[in-house]
Amino acid sequence: MSRLATSEGDPRNAGRPFFSSVFSSLSLPIMLRLAIQKSGRLADDTLALLRAGGVEVAVSPTRLRTRATNFPLELLFLRDDDIPGCVADGSADAGIVGENVLLEAGLGELRREALGFGRCRLALAVPRESPVTTVAGLAGQRVATSYPRLLGAYLAERGVGTGIHALSGSVEIAPSLGVAEAICDIVSSGATLVANGLRELETVLLSEAVVAARPGLNGAAGAALAQLLFRVRAVQRARRHRYIALNAPNVALPAVRALLPGLKAPTITPLAEPGWSAVQSVVAEENSWEIIRQLEAAGAEGILVLPIEKMIG
Repeated sequence: MSRLATSEGDPRNAGRPFFSSVFSSLSLPIMLRLAIQKSGRLADDTLALLRAGGVEVAVSPTRLRTRATNFPLELLFLRDDDIPGCVADGSADAGIVGENVLLEAGLGELRREALGFGRCRLALAVPRESPVTTVAGLAGQRVATSYPRLLGAYLAERGVGTGIHALSGSVEIAPSLGVAEAICDIVSSGATLVANGLRELETVLLSEAVVAARPGLNGAAGAALAQLLFRVRAVQRARRHRYIALNAPNVALPAVRALLPGLKAPTITPLAEPGWSAVQSVVAEENSWEIIRQLEAAGAEGILVLPIEKMIG
């Protein structure tokens, strides 16, 4: 039986929000409906993560929904600002969205899991020539932002009274137009601030892509989400580690083993050549170069460092 209403007169549609009525108009088999950004900085990374987890999806710029060919998943392509509400009202079972967008919508309770990409910060900034050096210096001034909820809460916690001027975009240009004395906007590299004659003042929020899911999600959709997150975690863990294989003289094995704790302990296998062994282990990617240097100094030879596709447990 379809999870979605197929009749315009179905009482379950009464009073439901816009996206619910649109997505409930077609009959679909039971599956996980996942809302993702249609375009923008998170879209490509989201699709790459799904594909790395073995989920095959064909994407077309003219389609607003598509089904995976090998997983019980349907993707809904939406504006990022629409994703939290779509999940909250049940139009989608889950969504992948920036945490900043989720919190600005007042739906932080939907947050399920961080994904480790799309990292950015919501920051206050002022013109380079401004005498303001702290957030307290903004008292009585105007701040332009697309995040009035988050900024208002941040300033209230610090007892700073300002005039918040809400804009839907192009926030960086506000000071040069005389609309505001400062801005609060998303910053990644900071290049846009510099290009518009601004300097960063203070970080309001650190953000990254997160999975949001509607409360009480269970049944087939809940099971599909759990399986999807299992795959995502395996891919993420693999990306944070490297597989190392090497040969070492047996006299160097104590030093080599100390450098390669692995998940439990390195695998050590005698070679055909007496007095030598092959060693295999897994190390954190962030430490891999320093470990390689120390392994070579300890006497290891033929060191191979390889990426890991999936990593479980």
